[in-house]
Amino acid sequence: MVSMPVVICRPGARAAPLAEAIEAAGFAVERGEVMALEALPETRAMRNAWLDFDQFQRVVVTSPFAAECLAEALDRYWPQLPVGIEYYGVGPSTAEALHDALGARVHVPPPRAGEHSSETLLSLGSLQRLEGQRTLLVAGEGGRTLLAETLAERGARLTHLAIYRRRLLEPSPVLQRRLREGDYHALVVSSGEILEHLARWCSRTALDQPLIVSSHRLATLAGTLGFRVPVVASGATPAALAAAVARARDPEEADVDHDDLEKG
Repeated sequence: MVSMPVVICRPGARAAPLAEAIEAAGFAVERGEVMALEALPETRAMRNAWLDFDQFQRVVVTSPFAAECLAEALDRYWPQLPVGIEYYGVGPSTAEALHDALGARVHVPPPRAGEHSSETLLSLGSLQRLEGQRTLLVAGEGGRTLLAETLAERGARLTHLAIYRRRLLEPSPVLQRRLREGDYHALVVSSGEILEHLARWCSRTALDQPLIVSSHRLATLAGTLGFRVPVVASGATPAALAAAVARARDPEEADVDHDDLEKG
């Protein structure tokens, strides 16, 4: 084990498998609790969607926690899931959560440049022509609007439900000290909202430490926030992020976004 920990800031239950993957690569791990995921109270719109779930032809889910909230809601209304619905997940973690919770086959886009995103999901052939098709988009509050806008533009009869919220938390005194002193081996972040939040506490020393991100889009954001060593993982899975942590030890092996370094 290296003496300084790798700090991970993944919220919720998904932090545990990420910590295990990084520890298996030989690093100590410290969790930074800076975001809470909270299911939203059921609204009339949600209840109507759950009651009419068998009327949807396509269900698009944007995150693992959205998948968990969806499964919990459906369990209250549908002892047996209706058949004939096509499920879509933005990435493999979301697809895995849907499959584990619902037993459903889930469409996942092939990664583009090693990454999964709303753009890669929208490139699927089965989402190109949606005229008149009832489509449910299950997501969190806020976030990007690209999926909803594009699905509607392609003719879908879209129901867009935000079923959970993300709540930012002030870093603990220990994490604030680490961000002030740069006292960690690497910082792992796979959310733009969390990255912007943490940047407020980062000193110049911390900005010079390796930052592991899950996409080039996040690396670009990191560059604008002043992070000097964004290392891009091949995806947001625990294995991909753990491999990027290991690569960050050797600058020649790390996939550093040099364009962003020049912007900084």
